[in-house]
Amino acid sequence: MKFSMKSVLTISALSALIFAPILGAAGKASAQPEPHKFSYIGAGVSAGVTNGGQEGDAATLGGNIQGRYALPNVPVSLRGAVLFSNETSAIMPIVSYDLAVNNNTNLYAGVGYSFVESNGKPTPAGNKDAVVLTTGVEAKVAKSIVVYSDAKLGINAYQNSPASALSFQFGAGYHF
Repeated sequence: MKFSMKSVLTISALSALIFAPILGAAGKASAQPEPHKFSYIGAGVSAGVTNGGQEGDAATLGGNIQGRYALPNVPVSLRGAVLFSNETSAIMPIVSYDLAVNNNTNLYAGVGYSFVESNGKPTPAGNKDAVVLTTGVEAKVAKSIVVYSDAKLGINAYQNSPASALSFQFGAGYHF
């Protein structure tokens, strides 16, 4: 498997962002804020920033619809995301670990799977089904408004290529 130094650094940085909050939370004092238990649904922009090297693998700009269901009594959430382009979409169920930063903000890291509706057609998350790692931040900015931003790494997410797909999302949602 051939990786460029840029790919290795990108994957290493994303891995550090994903695992640092999980490992750092183990010894926290009980005075730390609890992860916020708001669930939400939102929409925004997605930007795929990688290219798989083959036709149909181009970096793609599109949109996203994302949601979060906060499980009671545990710092874990069930998330769903749909990243779409003008050709197809990737549907992603995700489980995340949530870490409160302050009274209105959570960091999260999770793992899921990307189901591309039309394999070979580009989405911000690649053009084939793949395991997905995600890390992000969400913040309550008004009574019922949440803003979110995250990065998603689809591992081996391009047909006929060992390349991974990296995308960035941001958006706003209604929390309930």
